[in-house]
Formats: sequence, structure tokens, C-alpha cells
Amino acid sequence: MTTTLPKAPAGDAGPPPSGPSRARRALALARNTWRGLTSMRTALILLFLLAVAALPGAVLPQRTPSPNAVDDYLAQNPSLGPVLDDLGFFDVFATPWFSAVYLLLFISLIGCLVPRSIEHARSLRVEPVAVPRNLARLPHHAQSTSDDDPDAVVAAARRRLRGWRIVVRSEPGGVRTISAEKGALREVGNLVFHLSLVALLGGIAIGKILGYEGQVIVMADGSEFCNSGIYAYDSFRPGLQVDGTGLDPFCLTVDGFRATFRPDGQPDSFDAAIRYQDGEAVQSGADAWVPHDLAVNDPLRVDGERVYLLGHGYAPRFTVTFPDGQQRVGLVQWRPVDQATLLSEGATKIDPPGVTDEAQRRRSQLAITGLFAPTSSGGGLVTSVFPALNNPEVAVDVLRGDLGLDSGRAQSIFSVDQGMVDQGRLVRVARENIKPGGEITLDDGTRIRFDGVENWVSLQVSHDPGQTAVLITAIALLGGLTLSLTVRRRRFWVRAAPALPPTTGGRTVVTLGGLARTDRAGYGEEFGRLAAELGARGEAEPDHAVPDHAMPDSAVPEEAVPPEATQEPSVDAGGEDREDPDGR
Repeated sequence: MTTTLPKAPAGDAGPPPSGPSRARRALALARNTWRGLTSMRTALILLFLLAVAALPGAVLPQRTPSPNAVDDYLAQNPSLGPVLDDLGFFDVFATPWFSAVYLLLFISLIGCLVPRSIEHARSLRVEPVAVPRNLARLPHHAQSTSDDDPDAVVAAARRRLRGWRIVVRSEPGGVRTISAEKGALREVGNLVFHLSLVALLGGIAIGKILGYEGQVIVMADGSEFCNSGIYAYDSFRPGLQVDGTGLDPFCLTVDGFRATFRPDGQPDSFDAAIRYQDGEAVQSGADAWVPHDLAVNDPLRVDGERVYLLGHGYAPRFTVTFPDGQQRVGLVQWRPVDQATLLSEGATKIDPPGVTDEAQRRRSQLAITGLFAPTSSGGGLVTSVFPALNNPEVAVDVLRGDLGLDSGRAQSIFSVDQGMVDQGRLVRVARENIKPGGEITLDDGTRIRFDGVENWVSLQVSHDPGQTAVLITAIALLGGLTLSLTVRRRRFWVRAAPALPPTTGGRTVVTLGGLARTDRAGYGEEFGRLAAELGARGEAEPDHAVPDHAMPDSAVPEEAVPPEATQEPSVDAGGEDREDPDGR
């Protein structure tokens, strides 16, 4: 027998294949991605990645605090240095990959902790779970008889369990029970720890967005510095939302500087004598200066700004007397090249006076370059043996010609334009070692006298609007961590049932049970004390019999602990929820 099935009409493709729609698949993917991102396991991984990403910032020099050190590293490592520079390893905390890890960690912690905090707040309002049917199966249990009736036994237990969360219940047959819990502060401390970590990251982010740092060198001879704008600084690092136009105005004057050194040359103390005006005094125009001693690690705090003393150096003073009798004084800071002895290098650049012809002026500019030793060794080669001004001497090269100051190209204050030297437009006309009071006479009659040395100080102005929040959250973080590590969460149950028959040794059978919500040892001793004080003797199990870590909550038989006793969330000190399969 042959059966012919009807054919589908031409052009009829049939019903569409069954399955989830594209929108539902996208929604499921987004939901699973969010669950994975906001799990505590992911947050811990991101925190580890953030620590690893910050390592280059601790090992390699960074452009923000020490651009000169970065330039030296690049010069010493011509092959590896450019590769690391392209990857952003010399400005780690401003790179996109570090910011991405930082932002993902922030989102992960917030998405994980907000639901957990709400859940814990709800659990605090839930009454302790009912007494399990079989207390003998708990890790800690004891039983005894009492001559008191169940009500008296329960009243005595309530007095002993003062400070615990207690619920008294009645069961059929005249049975009275007590459910007691203690240690909820462990979960509170855990949440405080992680929420404080989020707030700490937020405070740091606020400082990076709205804060700024600037470094400036000020001569310690009464020179003045005002926080009027970014052009007042030698280097300035603004936050992402700082353009340098709304800085808090204040001014300070550096009147002097004192440095003491140990016999081995190590610095003992730095102290700058300054006077300052806050923003109100500056804006009012009042001549009110407040004296202050500025020391290392003891910043001046004014109008929300912090002024740090970073270091100091020396500035040789030269007086140049030209053939026509006119004089120019050059006083420019020289840069230390040896921090142990403060051997310094620099370039003091001087324009000739009274020269109106541009070509002639460019041919007669002077630069006094060389090395300065605060305590010279006294030989033919100038070198320093101690950082204090015990025997100052300077070895100078006097260059004459075009310094390139009008070329429009930026150049360092510590050196001359080497391109001008290579082109022969700047030539050396004298070289000599001189001490204070000594002179050099050039071929055209120009005299250069080394008058002495002045101190300069390096200051850093920092503005961080998030520093108070960082301090408070750091204290809260330590407090929450202490609670989560020291508080033990535990439960205690009492069942007082009338003895049947009463002639078995007492009127009431008292059964006790205890369960620790963490895998810590030590609850057995507390349970033993409670059992002894409540009259249960002889059946309390010691810690070594069934230790806490041998029977966690999940191992307690179902008939011993009701479902409510194991479903309540519990977070350990590391933040991992053992009852939540997602790890959130």
C-alpha cells in the first residue's frame, strides 16, 4: 500500500523555527554579564588586577612627580624605554587600561554590595529560627534535668543570655523553647569594610578629578610665590575637571632656609622660614602676613591647600661688569646632580645692557655654565664632598654668542641650547675655577665676579577635595575589617520539656544545642560554659569531639536544623558567600 502525502504549496516556507527571540537572548546575555561582573569573586579578581597594574608605578619613575628621572631612564635604556613609554608605564595612573580596571572594580563592588546590604538589613528584622527537632545532632549539645518547671528554666536562661537576640516560643505539651543568636556584627563589619572600600575608591577618584598638584622653585631670599594660575608653577598637573583658572588665591614669601646635616652627609633637618597670606587677605589687599616654619613632612595648610617642602639647592650669584661700566646680576637656581653632596650644574644667562641692534645683541649674549660644589675637595677638578656650604667653589665655562632665547623654542633653565654650540653661534671664551669673591676677565674687558651663593627651596602645592573622605573611609575600613575578623556568629537553643514521668530525676528535661555559623574553633568553650551555668552537665561535647570546622552548616542533618537556619546569608572576612552559588 502506498500513501501519497499532500505537498505544501509553492512559496510556503512553513512556520518559523521555535526558539528564544533575539531580544530575549540579548537580555539573557546582559543579565548573565551583570551577574558575573557584580559577583564578589569578580571583584576580588579586579582588585588583584588593580594591584598588579599599580606595580609599574611603584617600580618605574613616573612623569608626574619626577619627569627628570623619566628622562634619565629613557636615556639609559634606549631600547626598552620607548616601548614602556608607549604602553604608558611612566604615567600608569593616567592610562586608559588602569582607569578601566579601576572603573570596573568600582561598578562590581557597588553592584555586589548594595543588594547584599539590603538583604542583611532585612535579615536583622527576622526572628531567630525555631529550635531544631533533634538537638543531639548538632556539633554542640547537652542535656540534663531540673527541679524547676519549664517557665522557670526559660526565665533563668533568658537572664544568662542577656545581650543575645532571643525569641521564646511554646510548643504542645507544655514545652518552652528559646532561640538565641549572637554575632550579627560580623556581617555588619564585613559590609562596612567593603562599602568603605568603595567609598575610598570614590574619594581617590574625586581627588584625581577635582584636585591638582604643582611644583615651583622659590629663592630663599624674600622671593614671593602666589597661587594665581598655572603659569606661576614650574610644573603643574591638573585634575580632569581643572583648567587652572579657579585656583584658591594665596601668597607666600620665603625669607630664609636652614639645613643641618649629619657627619656622613645625610640630611638631618630642613626648615624654611616663610610668611603667608590666605585668600581673604589677598583679595582684601591687607598687608597681613602670618609667619610659619615649613618643614619636611609638615605641610602648611591654607584655604584647603597643602604646601609641602620637597627639597632645596643652591643658586650661585654672579655680577657681570661690561666694558662700559654697566652691570648685570645673574641669580638662577642650579640643579643638583648628586643628591648626596649637592654637586650642582646650571647655566646663568645674561643679556648685554644698552644694546639696541638685534644682530649685535645676539652676538654678545653671555652664559655662565659649569659645576658648583658647596664643599669643594680643593683639587684641580671641582667636586663636592659634603652638601653644606663649607667651602663653595664653582667651575665655569663662559660662552658668548647667540643663546637662542628669541628663537621661540623652549629651553631648559639649567643648560644652553646645544644646537647653537654645534652651529658655532655660541662659543666658549673662558674656563676657570673660582671661589666667592674671585673674578674672570674676558678678552673684551668684561669682568665676571662670583659674589656668593643663595639657597632655593622646592615647594609643592596640592589640592585634594577628597582627602577628608579618604581619611574617614580608611578608618571605617579598618573598623569593619576588625569586626569581621574578631566577631563570631553563633546560635544557641534551649528546650525545656516536662519530664514524663516526673520521677526520672526532676520535673523538667533541659536540652541545649549550639551551632557556630563560621568554621572557627572556640565556640565549644563558650557552649560548655553556658551549659554548665544552665545546669546541663555530663553530656556537653568538647571542641575536639566535633569541631566547628568538621561540621559546617551545610553538613548538619536536615531534621536537626530547619531550612531557615541554613538559608540566611553569611559572608566571611574575604567577602565570599558560601551559601550563594553565584558567589555574590
